[in-house]
Amino acid sequence: MILTSAEIKEILPHRYPMLLVDRITSLEPLVRATGIKNVTHNDPFFEGHFPDRPIMPGVLILEAMAQVGGIALMYPEEHRGKLAVFGGMDKVKFRKQVVPGDQLVMHAEILRIKGTMGKIHCRSFVDDQLAAEGEFMFALV
Repeated sequence: MILTSAEIKEILPHRYPMLLVDRITSLEPLVRATGIKNVTHNDPFFEGHFPDRPIMPGVLILEAMAQVGGIALMYPEEHRGKLAVFGGMDKVKFRKQVVPGDQLVMHAEILRIKGTMGKIHCRSFVDDQLAAEGEFMFALV
């Protein structure tokens, strides 16, 4: 299943400049999702990070990956209108810098959901090279 940016906005509450997913290229609700973020010089964070050597902030790479996982989690109607918030992060590693012109491809897999709590494993790639990975704990509120 593919989702456009308009369909993503129906699922996630994030809006510019914090909506960091441009398209979902694969979705299996409550199991996994793959999405992309086209990184451009126009992204507002590059103005200050860093003006002479733009690098996408690691925290925003993690947020983008979590948003892809949030789409897998929030797609079913029974979860719409809820908010998935971070409860923690484990095993986070950064492997490659993400710069303007890159396409960040993010994979999220839901590891478990128990009640209102859960855990997802996410990985992001640029040109098939691992850029970042980690496990995120979340709570549905």
